Order: sequence, then structure tokens, then C-alpha cells
Amino acid sequence: MLKKHALDPIKLIWLFAGSLIINTGVSFIWPLTTIYIHNYLHETLTVAGIVLFINSAFTMVGNAVGGLLFDKWHPYQTLLTGVSISTLSTFLLVLFHGWPAYPILLITLGLGNGIVVTGLNSIATLIQSRNASYVFNVLYFTQNLGLVFGSLMVGFILPFGITYIFLLAFIMFAFLSIVIFFEYRGLNQAHASTNKKTTTAAHQEKIPYGAKRAIFSILICVLAAWIAYEQWNSNISSYMLGLHMSVRLYSLLWTLNAILIVLIQPLLTYFDDWLTAHLHGRLYIGFSLFGLAFLLLIGATHYFNFVLAMAVLTCGEILAFPAVSTFVNDRASNKDKGKYQGIVQSVTSAGRALGPLIGALVIDNFSYLTLFVVCTVLVLISVLLFAIINAYNKKKRLFCKSC
Repeated sequence: MLKKHALDPIKLIWLFAGSLIINTGVSFIWPLTTIYIHNYLHETLTVAGIVLFINSAFTMVGNAVGGLLFDKWHPYQTLLTGVSISTLSTFLLVLFHGWPAYPILLITLGLGNGIVVTGLNSIATLIQSRNASYVFNVLYFTQNLGLVFGSLMVGFILPFGITYIFLLAFIMFAFLSIVIFFEYRGLNQAHASTNKKTTTAAHQEKIPYGAKRAIFSILICVLAAWIAYEQWNSNISSYMLGLHMSVRLYSLLWTLNAILIVLIQPLLTYFDDWLTAHLHGRLYIGFSLFGLAFLLLIGATHYFNFVLAMAVLTCGEILAFPAVSTFVNDRASNKDKGKYQGIVQSVTSAGRALGPLIGALVIDNFSYLTLFVVCTVLVLISVLLFAIINAYNKKKRLFCKSC
């Protein structure tokens, strides 16, 4: 049942617009990092990897800080703080993008973005006019749509100079600052109202042990999945080039990924009520597909194998990733919803930071074949652990909406 829109702290359209804007802005900078550091600033690939690792680490810090501030301080001021850091960072990048200014500003940008992204996900927990699962699904859609827009625009603008890329990113973050300043003002009041209800029934707001265990197990799945996912962003490109496939063919895989997400995600949103009622099954299937996609790469020598693997991976991604936020939200207490959304984003950032490093270590000491097996086993074992813990909760009658 839909409730009155007046109960929402902000209009949904502005929440989705915020997600679209920030992800478009991020996609102007993130995909170019390795190329810019190595080809423009003439630093080694190892240095580029270290910069990306530190950026992910600070994004993780921003995720955690954003969730805590959202719950314990003021949501509106938290988002303004995060977007101000990001806007200032991109403005300075327009003026100073040499070494070491670029990596330093990239790190502060990661911190600001971490705060904002967690804040946007936390707002979804305050929406009353729609189910949280619907909001998380659309947020995931706008996130990927922003990445598509940004990546396409970079290809047209980069020939004019890297400065224009940073300028465009600054404009996007400045626009987001204006949107948040004017349209997100109702957040504090809505959050205060939720906290008041929570304080009135504080004894009912403690998260049961079974729920904490379930959240922990799904976070293990998220970490394993992102460690595996990052192989596509890093090591698989080298593997394809070693098979004499072009960079263009590799980039087309991401075009396929984006097209599938843009086409399929709205369909899943349409069936949101059914998928929410079968949330566990959606997570089991999604993460299992995610792991099995790497089996298709074992012995792969033809481009079709990579296309099929990417298609299976994307289907798993669409099913699993948006559902994680819903699963955690359903089990978190009202006073800690922002905190737990921050933890989800932090674990995602941790997986993105660790993935390339773990993959490189496995390849250097063993082989690509071993890497694909490790990714499959890692994800499927995490899914098995998640299933066992939920079965145990159900057997012990610890399973309920908040367990």
C-alpha cells in the first residue's frame, strides 16, 4: 500500500535526481584515474593502483562517517558537508591536476562522495510513500544510468583536454549542492520524528542477535562479490589483451553491462512486491549467478565466452546488489538504519579496494585459471554461509521481519 507523499522527507524525484547527478559526476573522473596517472602524469601502474586503493579506503571512511552522522547528528547537514567536500575537491582539480595535487584531491573527493552516497541510501529508509525495496531498486538504476551518461560524455569531451573533464565534474557537484540545499531541508524533521518514536519504544529497537548474524552473513556475500567483480575492472582486461582481443572489445562488455541494467532493472522494479516477498530467493540466485559467471571464463579463448560471462554476471548483479540494502534495512533498528547503510557501502568500498590487489597476487603466484576458480569458490561459499545462517535462524525461530 502506498502512503501519502506528504509523509516523505523529500520528494522521490529529488532523491533519484541526486543519485543520478553524483554518479554522473563520479564517472567523469573514476574511469580515467589509471590512464591519467600513468599516461599523463607519467607515474607507474603500481603508483596508480596505490592511489586507487587509498581512494577506496577514504571512500569507505566516508561511508562509515556518513552513516553515523546521519543517525547521530543531522541528515541535512551531513549531506551538505559531504557534497561541499566533493564540490571543493573538483573545483580545485580544475585548477590543480598535476602531481601530487591530483591524488590528494582524488582522495578528498572519495571521502565526500562516500558521505553523500551513504546519505542518499539512508534517506531511502525514511521514505513512506513507497516500499524501501522499490526505492533501493530505483537508486541502483539511477546509479548505473549516471555511469552510462558520464562514460559516454567523457569520450566526447576528453579530446578537448582533461581540464574540461574536471570542469564538467565540478559543474555536476555544484548542481548537486544546489539541489541538496533547497530540496533536502525536510530531512532533519523527518529524522527527528523517527528518533522520537525510537526513543519512546527503545526496548523494542534493539536488533535481535539473529538479525545481526544475518546482516553479517550478507555483508560477507557483498565483500566476496565485489572482490570478484573488481577483476573485471582490472585483471580480466589484461587477460583479454593477452588473448589478442582489443581494448574496444573489452569496453563493449561494459556497454553490454550497462544496457542490460538499464533494460532489466525497471522490469524488476515493476515486480517489486513479488521480489520483496521472495527476498531470500532473489539474493541466493543473484549471488550464485555472480559466482558461476567466473566458471564460464575457465578455458575461455573466444570473445563469446566473455560476452556470456558478463551477461550472467550482470543478471546476478541486478538481482543481488539492490536487494542487499533492502535486506539490511528490514533488519536494522530505526535508530541505526543510516549506520547499517553506511556499513553496506563501506564493505562495498573495501571489496573494490581489495579486489585488484588480491587478483594480482593470485595471478602472479598461480594463474588466471586459479583466479577464476578462486572467485567462483569465494562467492559460492559466502552464499552457502548466508543460507546456513538464515536456515539456523528459521529453525531456532529467530527469523522474522527484524531478524
